[in-house]
Amino acid sequence: MTKITSGILIAGFTLSVIANEDITLKDCSKHESSHPEKAKKFLMCLDSNINLLERHRQTWITKLLLDTKKYQADTGNTQILPIMERALRNHEEYMEDSCRWRYLLDMPNATRSATAYKQCKITLLKAHISELQSSKILKDNVNAS
Repeated sequence: MTKITSGILIAGFTLSVIANEDITLKDCSKHESSHPEKAKKFLMCLDSNINLLERHRQTWITKLLLDTKKYQADTGNTQILPIMERALRNHEEYMEDSCRWRYLLDMPNATRSATAYKQCKITLLKAHISELQSSKILKDNVNAS
C-alpha cells in the first residue's frame, strides 16, 4: 500500500511540474494562404499546435484524476471520480461535434473547412485547459503542500 501511495505522490509531483509549464503555440498566420502548398504548411502548423495542446490537456486531466483519487482515498467520497470521468468523456464529444459542424459549414472548400475545424479545436482546447487548471481539487492540493 505504501508503494502505491508513494508512486501516486511522485507521479503527482512530476505531473504538477509538467502541467505548470507555460506552453507556446507556433504562429501559423505566416503560412495562411489560399495557395495549396502554403495552405498545407498552414494546416500542418495548426496540427502541431493541436497536438501540443492535446498533450498539455492530457497532462492536466491525468493530474486532476490523480488528485481526485487521492482526495477519494483521504475522504472516502467515491461519488466525484465517476462523474468527473463522465464529464471528461462528454466534453471530448462536445469538442468533436462542435468543431465538426464548423467543418461541414465550409464544405466543399476543403482548405477552409479544415482551417475552421482546427481553429475551433485550438480554441476549445485552450478553454478546456484553463477550466482544468481552475479545478478546486487542484487548488486545494497546491494550498495543502
